[in-house]
Amino acid sequence: MATEGPARLRIQVAEHPRLLKLKEIFNSKFGSIPKFYVRAPGRVNIIGEHIDYCGYSVLPMAVEQDMLIAVEPVKTHTLQLANTNPLYPDFSTSANNIQIDRTNPLWHNYFLCGFKGIQEHFGLSNLTGMNCLVDGNIPPSSGLSSSSALVCCAGLVTLTVLGMNLSKVELAEICAKSERYIGTEGGGMDQSISFLAEEGTAKLIEFSPLRATDVKLPSGAVFVIANSCVEMNKAATSHFNVRVMECRLAAKLLAKYKSLQWDKVLRLEEVQTELGISLEEMLLVTEDALHSEPYSPEEICKCLGISLEELRTQILSPNTQDVLIFKLYQRAKHVYSEAARVFQFKKICEEAPDNIVQLLGELMNQSHKSCRDMYECSCPELDQLVDICRKFGAPGSRLTGAGWGGCTVSIVPADKLPSFLANVQEAYYQRSNRSLAPEKQSLFVTKPGGGALVFLEA
Repeated sequence: MATEGPARLRIQVAEHPRLLKLKEIFNSKFGSIPKFYVRAPGRVNIIGEHIDYCGYSVLPMAVEQDMLIAVEPVKTHTLQLANTNPLYPDFSTSANNIQIDRTNPLWHNYFLCGFKGIQEHFGLSNLTGMNCLVDGNIPPSSGLSSSSALVCCAGLVTLTVLGMNLSKVELAEICAKSERYIGTEGGGMDQSISFLAEEGTAKLIEFSPLRATDVKLPSGAVFVIANSCVEMNKAATSHFNVRVMECRLAAKLLAKYKSLQWDKVLRLEEVQTELGISLEEMLLVTEDALHSEPYSPEEICKCLGISLEELRTQILSPNTQDVLIFKLYQRAKHVYSEAARVFQFKKICEEAPDNIVQLLGELMNQSHKSCRDMYECSCPELDQLVDICRKFGAPGSRLTGAGWGGCTVSIVPADKLPSFLANVQEAYYQRSNRSLAPEKQSLFVTKPGGGALVFLEA
């Protein structure tokens, strides 16, 4: 796994209706036919929310929904991007002058992130151009990682056009880093599962170094994704980056409290590793070291013995410099307890006790409560949807993805599935008129899908 790149499959496009339609639209758009196609899946995170950027392991699986790009390299140095969805306008730019606008995260900027990431990795200039047509069926801003799937897809497209090779792990790390061009301080889960996913299994994704371990999900249950229909674009809001910064500040204060070299510490996981203690013990350290009232920038400076100017310029990111309060205790408590739940979830899957579905469900419920109360990344609609899912037979249900909108994921015994789907459909979508958004694929069962691929026409 460490060295091989994404698979390249030769296929008959005529036998794949979606690819055939994409080929026809491409031809009508560009007057030519694609040389190859690239696919990168979205993902659902089963448990382990907002902890990847703190250095902790997560437990996602790839979903069947994906980004698909039809590609034709061209002799000019122009990058032409089009989308099958008319909501996303065409875009073209010079392949050698990539500008990514952080202030306005339009769809094409995510493609440019992946393109630029590969370009910079190899230190290339004078790149060939290409015509690309994007077709995505991951509901946007739903917490299923449509934006990261597009970054990954673009990275693999660029790599293929250049005729270069990288392993899946290298691609995941480059795409995780390059998505930050758009201003999101994410961790790397989304890109990792997009490349490392395998059909039929969820993955425990660990970082530093990046690796993925199979986690066999219980055969008697299915995972159901439900879209709250509340959109949240994390690149366009400060919520996400403020949480990243609160975790970073909490790590520094905990390190200082324990007489570690706090100025070198960036992530909560580093504090635990330095101290060599368990996650449960880290929760006790958090209780001792941090108070539950919010911290002002002035108090943080006093704790660390630095000036406001040093805090602003050396620690805070540009988009968090004007934040007036930071909730450090709550964020650290969530991260350490959620990190522990991930390992418990994996252990239960391995041991497979008779009441496995109930036990996994309880961990998912605890995760949602922590996301709602300690991390404050839920919203009323997500909380309502979680309650409805539990009411109609899900032993566990939680928000998935960044939160503040998007989807829930629920574990449901297979024999209860038909009544569960019918009841949730009626209680959440029909009664509240949310059925107006069928394109958001309101409610669907998902199984673990495969990772990114290149399709070549046979």
